[in-house]
Amino acid sequence: MEFFTFDWISNPAIWLSLVTLAGLEIVLGIDNLVFIAILTNRLPEAQRPLARKVGLGMALGTRLMLLAALAWLATLTQPVFTVVDLAISWRDIILIAGGLFLLVKATHEIHNEVEGEAEDKGPKVRGATFGMIVTQIAVIDIIFSLDSVITAVGMADQLWVMVLAVVIAMIVMLIASTPLAEFVSAHPTVKMLALSFLIMIGVFLIADGLHFHIPKGYLYFSLAFSIGVEAMNYWVRARRKRKRAAA
Repeated sequence: MEFFTFDWISNPAIWLSLVTLAGLEIVLGIDNLVFIAILTNRLPEAQRPLARKVGLGMALGTRLMLLAALAWLATLTQPVFTVVDLAISWRDIILIAGGLFLLVKATHEIHNEVEGEAEDKGPKVRGATFGMIVTQIAVIDIIFSLDSVITAVGMADQLWVMVLAVVIAMIVMLIASTPLAEFVSAHPTVKMLALSFLIMIGVFLIADGLHFHIPKGYLYFSLAFSIGVEAMNYWVRARRKRKRAAA
């Protein structure tokens, strides 16, 4: 695998792979952004921007380290043990553990949203410290990085193209992280939708770890459809407010 050559300037295939891969990395990073937005909203407002930057910085570092260790990454798919004719690899174990983590975390957040205990007392009283939030982001970043890096390896032959695509995607995500987090925080129904999305991702990860592959297109279609419905609800509520104000 080549790291860098100067032939890329006149090679349209490399440009196409770079643009396509960067776009896919951004799409695959949406779930990571949602998770970071929900977690950092439990911190005092002054700490949230730094926590998001640190979280995305760790995500970038994890992806680059995995790209630099492609030979090691390939060994993760080798079976470690077998359970009822199901060969389990380290990749499967990581995916299943990550899926369970997301299910537990999202369910806990939904409970807090419905019961209102965490919101009433504030993030400080519940003990949501900067270090705890960043640690949780770091744990789940490893899971999301596997998906992202495996996609990169499958789409590009040159390492520098993969690295540049990941860096471009992270820059875009860094720009989008604050507006997304503020929007999720300001709209409780959107936050609940995002938490439900995290539960879906957890189920997808567990299914993938058990060798039940579900195309991610279904996941993103469900998300896009739900966002479309919520957008219409938001538009209807805005119209009703304007009518009441004009009456």
